[in-house]
Amino acid sequence: MKRDPKYLMTQRYTHRGLHCGLALLIAISGAGFATVAFSQAAPVPQAIPVPKPAPKARAGGLQMSAQDKPLTTGTTQAPPTPVIPNPNRNVPANVFATFDANQKAQAARVSTYLSSLQTLVGNFVQVGPDGSKTKGDFYIQKPGKVRFEYDDPTPIAIIADGSSLAVRDKKLATQDIYPLSQTPLRFLLSDRIDLLKDTNVVSVTADDVFISVTIEEKQALIGTSRLMLMIGTKDGQLKQWTVTDPQGYDTTIAVYNLDSSKKVDPGLFKIDFTNYSLPPG
Repeated sequence: MKRDPKYLMTQRYTHRGLHCGLALLIAISGAGFATVAFSQAAPVPQAIPVPKPAPKARAGGLQMSAQDKPLTTGTTQAPPTPVIPNPNRNVPANVFATFDANQKAQAARVSTYLSSLQTLVGNFVQVGPDGSKTKGDFYIQKPGKVRFEYDDPTPIAIIADGSSLAVRDKKLATQDIYPLSQTPLRFLLSDRIDLLKDTNVVSVTADDVFISVTIEEKQALIGTSRLMLMIGTKDGQLKQWTVTDPQGYDTTIAVYNLDSSKKVDPGLFKIDFTNYSLPPG
């Protein structure tokens, strides 16, 4: 039954909204992106493109999260409420932006924290551009390796092996491959990073809850995308990031239950480039 074209077509419509969020997460637009390496999939008819939903309007800029207490490694926490950026925000796109001493110090603090991480394990909540939420677990091993496992019934896994990134759909039996160098995840996965030197930082802000650093990238064929990293002011730990695609749509990932001491199985980051078959049954 699962190989029936009508079934597969229905499943493509069912997961279209989730894949829209995933495309934003890795900042790759489905239309006209020329650097996709290849796609593995069971033979199915071409689905008619579904219009991308418009972001929901949110007033008042950033909404402060209730999860402002310092995270304690090894404790179990309830899922946080992601802080959703104001969709009408205006971030200056200036390659030659200058920052004062306090902003430079905050950016250096974020850079030092990211560079200090070698492994990181935890849970996440993802909010797509249409407001839909999904949850799961993630595993990071630097440099360049990450795995996002979404909770059931979402059949998605995202895997980076150091050079490539795969988006797997177990229900549709598909696997799309992208170069890791073309996704903003590479900033989180770099062994060492100095944000002000190695990236185009266009905004650094800080308050009693978050230090926020926004990175902008311009690509001739795709457009401008942004990555906003948010670190806890009190505990200095990663809280969330938001990817904005060239069309202005946001996907936010909030993380919690972080553990930077846990050993990660290297097998979690292996991508099978030759076969991706249907699951049993």
